[in-house]
Amino acid sequence: MNFAVMFNLLLTLLTAATGVCWLLDKFWLAKRRKALHGDDAQPGATFEFFRGLFPVIAAVFVVRSFLFEPFRIPSGSMIPTLHVGDFILVNKFGYGLRCPIGSCKLVDIGEPKRGEVIVFKFPKDPTQDYIKRLIGLPGDKIHYENKTLTINGETMSLTPAKTNDDARSDDTRMHENLGGVEHDTLAKLNRISDSYSCPFVQPNPDEFDFEVPAGSYFMMGDNRDGSNDSRCWGTVPEANLKGRATLIWMSWNSEKFKIELSRIGTLIR
Repeated sequence: MNFAVMFNLLLTLLTAATGVCWLLDKFWLAKRRKALHGDDAQPGATFEFFRGLFPVIAAVFVVRSFLFEPFRIPSGSMIPTLHVGDFILVNKFGYGLRCPIGSCKLVDIGEPKRGEVIVFKFPKDPTQDYIKRLIGLPGDKIHYENKTLTINGETMSLTPAKTNDDARSDDTRMHENLGGVEHDTLAKLNRISDSYSCPFVQPNPDEFDFEVPAGSYFMMGDNRDGSNDSRCWGTVPEANLKGRATLIWMSWNSEKFKIELSRIGTLIR
């Protein structure tokens, strides 16, 4: 069980426990104290602490479980859009309100759109959270060749980017228009199925055709030749989606040991 799962479980239990204290005092104990000791009667210090903690814990519970959740970028699979050490906010209500523990959906609100950057439970190990860009919707027919995506017969425009920032060694920064969602990617233009390759859809993940099954989504990292994604382990079930990445609220550069102020407040597209 990872930290995020343990924290959600602890937060749920703490909310329930403090809520019980608050309800007991509101509808029974306060009246009993007043009847026995008058209007000035006060609860014990321990009980008062947990009763008073409930509004704060409940607010944190609602925000984290149903509205926004913080997430730290652990790897370079989404470079150049997201850097290692970026701290982001994940919109948890855009795809429907879900149970705080587990993956059940309480209310349908919206559907994922192609091009969105999404945090989801890793299908091979749901205790881990991954972040990738949504490439294929259910039923989409995807063709990938020469680093270029073609979806349902429409080729996604791929042109040289205005800058080569974040590109290392033999990487090239490219500008992709993914059905109206414009963003930059990194690619090793001369790479053809090297030792990194992790075939799933085809023996060669640099050139393949794939049809996305119903109820699932095909994900790829913006660091196209440095991403462990749907080319390696398959599609993401709808129940595994956690939310859409919206904003970088903090960025820590561990190599330079400093905060990257220029990245704070950046909207994620």
